[in-house]
Amino acid sequence: MHFTIRKARASDALAISQLIIPLTKKYVCPDCDESVHNVLLGSMSPERIEGYMASNYSYVVAVSESNEVIGVGGVRDNTHLYHLFVHDEYQGKGLSRQLWENVKGVALQNGNKGRFTVNSALSAENVYLKFGFKRIDGVRREKGMVDIPMVIDVTEK
Repeated sequence: MHFTIRKARASDALAISQLIIPLTKKYVCPDCDESVHNVLLGSMSPERIEGYMASNYSYVVAVSESNEVIGVGGVRDNTHLYHLFVHDEYQGKGLSRQLWENVKGVALQNGNKGRFTVNSALSAENVYLKFGFKRIDGVRREKGMVDIPMVIDVTEK
């Protein structure tokens, strides 16, 4: 499995959207109320991704040898892990950790002092626990969304 992780460009927005929408439908939407599906998926449109990149979000992508976007990591305000998705065919191979380490490094270079948060999907909690995140509280059910607020301080050993 050969791939390159690089800073995402605006021209990647369509490929990012095409990666994360089906994964969200498969892994996130089943736990959420149907009433929020369209809003959630709409927040992942190419236009929205492009807008995030133009504002206070930092994105990295993993690109295969055939130039396909196979993974993405995005951080908002250098503190909140907003997106972390890996194509099904590449899951379980350490790619999500590499994306996390890369986007975390970008955030630290941009001034983060070591504290990160994430609102984990129920299906992703074990991934974040392996990275060292801890639950802030239990499962949160708010306005149809279901997630697990988590935090990590990367300065703690």
